[in-house]
Amino acid sequence: MTTEEERTKAATIFDVARLAGVSHQTVSRVLNELPNVRPATRERVQRAIQQLRYIPSPAARALVTRRSRTIGLITTGLPEYGPSTTAVYFNEAARDERYAVIMASLLQSDATALRQAAETLVRQNVEAIVLITSNGAALGLLQSMDLGVPFLGVVSQGNDLHRVSLDQYAGAKRAVRHLIELGHTKIRHVSGPIESMDALERARGWRDLLAENDLVAHDPIVGDWSAASGYAAGRRLLEDDFTAVFCGNDQMALGLIHALTEAGRDVPGAVSVIGFDNIPEAAHFSPPLTTMHQDFAQLGRDAMEVMLAVLTDEAAPNPLLRVPQLVLRASTAPPPA
Repeated sequence: MTTEEERTKAATIFDVARLAGVSHQTVSRVLNELPNVRPATRERVQRAIQQLRYIPSPAARALVTRRSRTIGLITTGLPEYGPSTTAVYFNEAARDERYAVIMASLLQSDATALRQAAETLVRQNVEAIVLITSNGAALGLLQSMDLGVPFLGVVSQGNDLHRVSLDQYAGAKRAVRHLIELGHTKIRHVSGPIESMDALERARGWRDLLAENDLVAHDPIVGDWSAASGYAAGRRLLEDDFTAVFCGNDQMALGLIHALTEAGRDVPGAVSVIGFDNIPEAAHFSPPLTTMHQDFAQLGRDAMEVMLAVLTDEAAPNPLLRVPQLVLRASTAPPPA
């Protein structure tokens, strides 16, 4: 079999779309002889069809004209509390609107895995794709793909896309403001991984509020969201001069408190610790953890509400960012005299 024959045999509507430089929906509009396709674009698609000797299937012809009431949902990384809760409530909100959700959960968010996931979802005739991630590279990769369907990111950073998020930056500033109001001036930060958009926004909020109050921001200690990395950060901090720590999430705060108390540092008598997320276990830490509550359930509902608006009107506005709320417990107190 020649190379040309192999290419002809393998040709799909997505191959035609890539060759013509358009979305698969535009190819389907041409196949179905629908209006609203510019003559130059229609001619380019027809040339690609001829070049690839593409023979459309009935399913390909129907990609534009059939409503599936199905949305594709892609999640990346480990099943952390926040993204998992958001995904559950997105599914619930979709079910309330009589939409089905097809999920693709990716541990590794490389370009090949993301493209395969997106194309698999589009082949199942989803009306839109939603991405839940804190990984900036994953967002950039998916945003650069010609999906041919509306796309929404549940992400804390990003331009030129429909997105919903919680205000990580403002939440971090509220957390640090609480420590400053207690009288702390030596406030360290244990951050999430550098590839995380959420972690970057929280670190930015911590740094900016310290600067606004003429306080020194030492380099954060970078963790990986796990309690083990929080414990390691606590061990590193034992030789430093500080009275408070803002942790990028509650799990790292748990590990940090373990390291501090193991070394004889009382929390909050000697060191105050504040977390982020308000996981269900935070109220049962020893001591119970002061933290920033994030309404992940509402975030999932917001994502579905915006997605419905986008399906009706591509210019649908994004909702206002919801700011995490301070939950006062026993892990923070004024610094020692």
